[in-house]
Amino acid sequence: MVELDGVWQVERVGGALPPMVGVRKKIAGTRGRTLAGPISMPFEVRGNAFHYKAPFAGLVDYVEPEGVNFHGRATYFGREFGQFRMRRVNVNEQLETQLVKHIDEAHAMEQNVLRMLDGMISTTDDPEIVDQLEHHRMETQRHSDRMLERLEAHGASPSVVRQAGGILAALAKLPLDMVRGEKAGRNARDGFATEHLEIAGYELLRRIAQKAGDEETAQAAAEIILEEQAMADKIAANWDRFAELSLQEEGVTV
Repeated sequence: MVELDGVWQVERVGGALPPMVGVRKKIAGTRGRTLAGPISMPFEVRGNAFHYKAPFAGLVDYVEPEGVNFHGRATYFGREFGQFRMRRVNVNEQLETQLVKHIDEAHAMEQNVLRMLDGMISTTDDPEIVDQLEHHRMETQRHSDRMLERLEAHGASPSVVRQAGGILAALAKLPLDMVRGEKAGRNARDGFATEHLEIAGYELLRRIAQKAGDEETAQAAAEIILEEQAMADKIAANWDRFAELSLQEEGVTV
């Protein structure tokens, strides 16, 4: 059914279905998936029926046109257990959803970088490098604050799941930072890679914001990219120094 192609907001009508806040179906040709937070349930479109794949085999949704929307019946091995409605999500709503997701990811990324910088500062002995790290930590805090402001401008708040993921990643890394050798060189390597990961994230965010007509977010991303690139350039200009420090930490004199 060609008219099913697109993104659909799912609303509970009745039966044993749970509240379906934020649930969507994405359909393209004979393939689709129901999205509920981090859960993705793929299905095959056969006429007016959605046959779910393992591990959700046995679930089949049957839909019928209801004006510009669709009315659906959820079944499990042939027995109906709930009804729902599908409302098409327009392009502007889809753009807004994607934009908020990318802003949220940028904010979570900055929060994780803050924790990583704390670990780097605590394991770095060179005063000049510590000064640079502390300066970039202040920049990173400003980046995080700007992304939080952009989230709030769209009526959203940081994702608990993404924030928790960042915390766990940082906690897993810090004990390793404390015991591993060559701290200066490894910190520089990790920092250089992280700066470019951030640049890539903001390049994508800038373009999505432009397509969504959010010039403030696009401008914020462009300005942050310049600061991230400047930090990456500082690291790149000191590879010889980091190599020397790494060797000194391991007791190697060249």
